[in-house]
Amino acid sequence: MINEFSGIGNLGKNPTLTPVVVDGESRKVANLRVYFDRPVGDDFKDKGGFWLNVDIWGFRAEEAIRVLKKGARAYFSGTMRMEEWTDEESGEIRSEMRLSADYFFIDSMCVENVIYREKKQQVESDVAA
Repeated sequence: MINEFSGIGNLGKNPTLTPVVVDGESRKVANLRVYFDRPVGDDFKDKGGFWLNVDIWGFRAEEAIRVLKKGARAYFSGTMRMEEWTDEESGEIRSEMRLSADYFFIDSMCVENVIYREKKQQVESDVAA
């Protein structure tokens, strides 16, 4: 069963980038802590939000590190999964829900300006000309 999730939230701290070995291959993952609120009314009164750890893998991980900062408001979409581990101190089994985000988009309300990259094909064709 796939558990799709999408929501808008604020980063509680700056994201971190961690190298991880998966099936013998080194991959990068961005780790984020995001508060997904439930705003009600025009005054934005939070009516029961929640914190969620979010992972972003691959090339998007590096982009997340580059553009997302503590306090940034962004939309995240991906798959929820349950993580379980044994606590080293107590020996108890712990668990948490995590979001593996396939996509993230910054809320434009938090952006001062935007600078677009040139298209890679256009840059390469300009060099060849």
